[in-house]
Amino acid sequence: MFSKQEVERYARHLVLKEIGGPGQQKLKAARVLVIGAGGLGAPLIAYLAAAGVGELGIVDDDCVSLSNLQRQVLYATADVGRPKADCAAAAALRLNPNVKAIPVRIRVTARNARGLVAGWDVVADGSDNFATRYAVSDACFYERRPLVTAAIGAFDGSLTTLRPFEKSGAGKPNPTYRCLFPHPPPPGTVPACAETGVLGALPGVLGSLMALEVLREIVGFGEGLVGRLLLVDALSMRFEFVSYGWDESNPLNGATTADTRS
Repeated sequence: MFSKQEVERYARHLVLKEIGGPGQQKLKAARVLVIGAGGLGAPLIAYLAAAGVGELGIVDDDCVSLSNLQRQVLYATADVGRPKADCAAAAALRLNPNVKAIPVRIRVTARNARGLVAGWDVVADGSDNFATRYAVSDACFYERRPLVTAAIGAFDGSLTTLRPFEKSGAGKPNPTYRCLFPHPPPPGTVPACAETGVLGALPGVLGSLMALEVLREIVGFGEGLVGRLLLVDALSMRFEFVSYGWDESNPLNGATTADTRS
């Protein structure tokens, strides 16, 4: 049930036939783990909190720096030097006191990733490094958790959703992250945004799209991004899709993998 204040707060969702009362109740009951509270995580956390997602886990081991404020709009100048996870959780509660926001100030590794993602309904990864992305995507496969994952460059971004523990309508396993990107690039070959720069509004676009995709996963409306990679080019203002499928040689649910899941 919703309180009178919640009915008013979520009024624009409640009148959408694709969401309505049952969908908003799903959002209220949902638990979403957000990996990374930076450029992508900031708008993602804000929109999930505003939408009424019941519980948000916010994983980040970094502190707010002055250079973050050009794009990480969840933070203010007074937050510089404070842990991002704590600041993001506090901001989520300011937006919506009906949600529960849990800061988790640790760095994600291949060793702890499975324990982190277990028990959450959806995982959203907006991390800024390949080691974390692969650790999280592998962990979500083994723990059977849907994963919304995005990345950005200086003027471009990408977004997809992964449910490789399920099969497609054709009866084949859904693709894994490793079907799309089999191996991380060699260390040092992809420069960080501190070297190349990043257009400040770009992570706002991708982070908002991540939130939209998480809401789709929870409520179940529209056509999601499983097997489709959304590419955003901010220089030419182009949005394109690339379809991708299951690679039978991938090490997670490949044809010769003993731990193939259905």
